[in-house]
Amino acid sequence: MYEKKKGQPYYTNRHSCFLLQYHMVLVTKYRHPVLTGGVRDVVYGTIRDIFAEKGLVILEMNGEMDHVHILYEADPFTAPGSLANIVKTKTSRFARKEYGETVLRKYYWKPYFWSDSYFVTTVSENSLTMVQEYIRGQ
Repeated sequence: MYEKKKGQPYYTNRHSCFLLQYHMVLVTKYRHPVLTGGVRDVVYGTIRDIFAEKGLVILEMNGEMDHVHILYEADPFTAPGSLANIVKTKTSRFARKEYGETVLRKYYWKPYFWSDSYFVTTVSENSLTMVQEYIRGQ
């Protein structure tokens, strides 16, 4: 596990010092407005669980009915693309299991949920506050 030392912005362990911050955006398939009510709760809860399990820190998370923004801090061993695929797979599985025959049935007749693509970028000390405010405003 990694931890920040008092007064330091960086994470450290025995052999490394790092601060990796990313902004990830996931979009629903065909941009259908399915991230509402219980579906949103399942998706956001699952994202929180995945990040907690991996020891990653969510700094901000919000979105609209067709996409979700996640601002987070990661360790050097977690590849952003792999994380996006894990998040999309697990959230889709749980949302479709719970709402596939009800809410999602209207939009997805095949086992879809997320678009095949995603957006991820690094965030710097200079842009962190701006990105956090942007995500809060979603």
